[in-house]
Amino acid sequence: MSKNGLILLTPTSISYAGGSASISANGSVSFSAAYIGLNGVFTADYENYMIVCRYNKSGSDRTNYIRLRQGGTETTTGYTWQRLIADATTLSAARTADNAGIVSQSWTGDKNGFVGHMYGPYLAQATAFRSITVHGQSNAGIQDGVWTHSLTNSYDGFTFYTALYEGQTGRIAVYGMRK
Repeated sequence: MSKNGLILLTPTSISYAGGSASISANGSVSFSAAYIGLNGVFTADYENYMIVCRYNKSGSDRTNYIRLRQGGTETTTGYTWQRLIADATTLSAARTADNAGIVSQSWTGDKNGFVGHMYGPYLAQATAFRSITVHGQSNAGIQDGVWTHSLTNSYDGFTFYTALYEGQTGRIAVYGMRK
């Protein structure tokens, strides 16, 4: 009998640069002062996925990105993203074609987190992603970000990193959505 709902997935392997990272017994990935890559989380078993992450950032505020990967190799073309940020009393927006998809914002010294939904990364079709980021220690803020990836390749993983490849500390988990 198949299970319905969200299924926590365990990466087949991870890569990281900077500090350290490890796969926990339940399948989530903890990282410390690192940026990370997860391999083998997208499979033929699921079409859509949910990614949940909490993280802290030291140093300057930075935008976070995702690059799709296949067999550990990142794809650096075909992304278009758009975002809306509300921070304190400031609103800003941006849209661009880029070498990665936007996922979240890191506010220095704050507890940050995002929930993202990825649609069809393993399927040989364009991939779409939407995330909501929150931070709330110094003042409540939110980023709503979306991106599409125009290439019709099949991907099995992704890299989560900051704009300048600076390390962050937190935990990330990937869930497959059963139909």
